[in-house]
Amino acid sequence: MTNKAMNLDAAKKMPIRWKGLNGKKQAMKIIVCAVLLALSAGSAFAAEGGSGFYLLGQRGQGAGVLPPEGVFFSLPSYYYSGDASNSEELPFNGTADLGIDADIFIVMPTAIWVTPVNVFGGDLAFSGTYVYGKADLSAEAGIAIPPVIEASVELNDDRWTAGDPVFSAFVGWHGENQHYLVAASVNIPDAGSDYDEGRLANVALNRWAGDITVAGTWMFPQENIELSGATGVTFNGKNDDTDYETGTEFHLEASVFYQFTPSFSAGINGYHYRQITEDSGQGAELGSFKGRVSALGPGLSGTIQVGPIPVSVSLRYFHEFDEKKRLQGDSAWLTVTIPLWVPAQNQ
Repeated sequence: MTNKAMNLDAAKKMPIRWKGLNGKKQAMKIIVCAVLLALSAGSAFAAEGGSGFYLLGQRGQGAGVLPPEGVFFSLPSYYYSGDASNSEELPFNGTADLGIDADIFIVMPTAIWVTPVNVFGGDLAFSGTYVYGKADLSAEAGIAIPPVIEASVELNDDRWTAGDPVFSAFVGWHGENQHYLVAASVNIPDAGSDYDEGRLANVALNRWAGDITVAGTWMFPQENIELSGATGVTFNGKNDDTDYETGTEFHLEASVFYQFTPSFSAGINGYHYRQITEDSGQGAELGSFKGRVSALGPGLSGTIQVGPIPVSVSLRYFHEFDEKKRLQGDSAWLTVTIPLWVPAQNQ
């Protein structure tokens, strides 16, 4: 049971302790309920699976800065390790408990095209992202109705798998020491992803989702300080396979960096997440929850010259706190960006 998800039939054969049950059929009904809790891997937490389309912490230093006209390749790598637990009361003084542990690693190769087109005085850009990664999850569900039954089921699953592709559009404005950006992104399900309803380990969301974010960056050259911030709202469609519709989500990110040299800076990043409408659908069987989480952590950013090519590298780490109805843990971002083509006048 290390690399494959346990199915319902296998789970039904696991040991169980019961007292006074009216036959095996009634015991099996309770066990199936416990297994379904674990297989849902998120019905007891805000947002399906305890996480959302917008990966928190992706915007830090330079959040409001759009690159100059040209074609760029960016490779963000994201790692998250967290856990969550939840307990619900049942009739007859019973309880249902669910715990989840998750380790996720995702790479997101992204092509960025900053066009020469001007929109409302800003530069228009587009990007396309392929998502691939490894999800390693375990879920444990338990039910206790004393003195009738005490039962628990543990499932484990891990695999490398493709996620849903993401397409984005941007408009960026530039001033002498300030930059502003508006971004709209959409998650496209079933477009080359590898979603499996019967498994815990999924990178794909299997639902339409859209995000609108506005960001700004303010530079203070005399103090060698840069302030950046970004805020946005994520709208979620329904996962038709699970009949689960995640509520609308709000996210806020900010950073303060000090420029030590023209090619190296360091500082502090943070984010806050809050779900602002409730989950819905038959898949949200344990309740219409709304969650939140906050995080802080250090960051490094620099530019390395590889021959004639400037390579931008950023590293960010976050530790989460103040969690409610959501996974809580630690995450890290490593992003490498290189120019593939820029007009001669921009070189």
